[in-house]
Amino acid sequence: MASIKLLLANDKVEGIRYYEAYRKHGGYTAVEKALKTLTPDEVTEEVKKSGLRGRGGAGFPTGMKWSFLAKPEGIPRYLVCNADESEPGTFKDRYLMEFIPHLLVEGMIVSSYALGANTSYIYIRGEYAWIVNILEQAIAEAKQNGWLGKNILGTGFDHEIYVQRGAGAYICGEETALLESLEGKRGNPRIKPPFPAVKGLWDSPTVVNNVETIAAVVPIMNHGAEEYAKIGVGRSTGTKLISACGNINKPGVYEIDMTISVEEFIYSDEYCGGIPKGKRLKACIPGGSSVPIVPANLLFKTAKGETRYMNYESLSDGGFETGTMMGSGGFIVFDEDQCVVRHTMTLAHFYNHESCGQCSPCREGTGWMYKILKNIEYGKGKMSDIDLLWDIQRKIEGNTICPLGDAAAWPVAAAIRHFRDEFEWHVTHPEECLTRNFGLAHYADERLIPA
Repeated sequence: MASIKLLLANDKVEGIRYYEAYRKHGGYTAVEKALKTLTPDEVTEEVKKSGLRGRGGAGFPTGMKWSFLAKPEGIPRYLVCNADESEPGTFKDRYLMEFIPHLLVEGMIVSSYALGANTSYIYIRGEYAWIVNILEQAIAEAKQNGWLGKNILGTGFDHEIYVQRGAGAYICGEETALLESLEGKRGNPRIKPPFPAVKGLWDSPTVVNNVETIAAVVPIMNHGAEEYAKIGVGRSTGTKLISACGNINKPGVYEIDMTISVEEFIYSDEYCGGIPKGKRLKACIPGGSSVPIVPANLLFKTAKGETRYMNYESLSDGGFETGTMMGSGGFIVFDEDQCVVRHTMTLAHFYNHESCGQCSPCREGTGWMYKILKNIEYGKGKMSDIDLLWDIQRKIEGNTICPLGDAAAWPVAAAIRHFRDEFEWHVTHPEECLTRNFGLAHYADERLIPA
C-alpha cells in the first residue's frame, strides 16, 4: 500500500528549506485560510474534529489541550514548541526542522492565532545547534514576506517567533522543566497543578506542543478536519512520523498511515526493508527508549491473536503485560544477536545521567538500577539482583513529580518480564559475559521470528 504523505509530501523538493520553494508548493496557504476565513475558536474546533493527538509521546488530544487554555483579560498567552527531542531512538522532529523548517513556522502561526498568542517560542535541544540557524533563517524569511510581525495579512493579528537553545538536558523535554529553563532557571519539573494552560511561562497561560504536532496543524487546515480524520483508524487519525533505526536495512524517517501492520513496517521495502543479513527478529522498542520492549513473538500479534498495527491503540493492546506504546515513534529494532541486558543497562545509564535529582525515587533508584545491571552485564550479578531490580523499578514508577521516573522504570520492567531467562543466563555464565560471548543462541528461540 502506497504511503500517504502530508508532512513529508514535499521533503524531496529542491530548495524546500527556503521560502520561495516552500511558498511555490503551497506554503502558508494554511495561514491565509485560518486568518482570513476562520475565527480562533473555529481553528481550535477544526483541530479537535481532526482527532490530532500529541506526537511527542503522550498522545493527548491536541484540540482538547488547546481548549483548556485560560484566557484572563490583560494577561498574555504563549505557545511554546517543544523541540527538545532527546528521547533515544527519536529523530523525526530534527528531520522536519532541518529540511522543512517553514512547515513548523507556518504551524506555529496558525496555532498561535487559535490560542490568541502574540508571542511563541521554539525551545530546541542544545545539541541541534546547526538547526538553530536554519530555523532563524526561516523565521526571518517569513517575516520579510509578511507572515510574521504586526497586522499579519491585514487581519489585526500580531505575532513573533523566537528560538531558544536548551543546554542539553533530557529533562527539559518535560513541559514544565522546559518552561523553567525558558525562564532562565534550572530545568526542574514543576509540581502540577497548576498546569501550564493556567499558569505556564512567566505565570501566564501557555500551551506546549511538540514539533510534529504543530506541523500537523498545517495539513489539517489545508485539507480540512474531516478529510484528515479519515486517514488512520479510530482515535489514531492522520499520519505519524516514525524514526526507524537499529537492525534494519533502511533506517530513516517515515510518514505512515496508522493502518499498516508492524510486520509490514519492518519487512516492507517501502519502509524498513527487513533485517540485515537474513537474521531473525528478536525484539523491538516501538516508541522511543522510554516505552516497554516487546519480544518478536508479541510484536506482530496481540495477546488476543489479532494483527498488531502501527497505531496508539493496537500497540498498547494488552497493557504492559503483552503490549507497549506508540510513544514518540522512535522505532528501534533488535536482531537475534542483540543482548537485552546490555541495552537495558545502557538505557538505565542514560536515565540516571539525565535525572534532575529532584525526586528521591528517581535520583537514587535510577543509579541503583544502573549499578545492578552493570554488575549483571559484566558477570558479577546474583540471582537475587533480578528480583531487586524488579522491586526498585516498581517503587520508582508513579512516585516522581514528572514521568522521567516512569520512563526509567518501564524499560527495566519489560526487559525482566519478557527476557528474564537472559538475565539468569548472564548470572550463570559470568565468564562468557566477560568475554562478550553472550551465547544468545542458547535461549529465546521460540521468541525469535525468522527473516
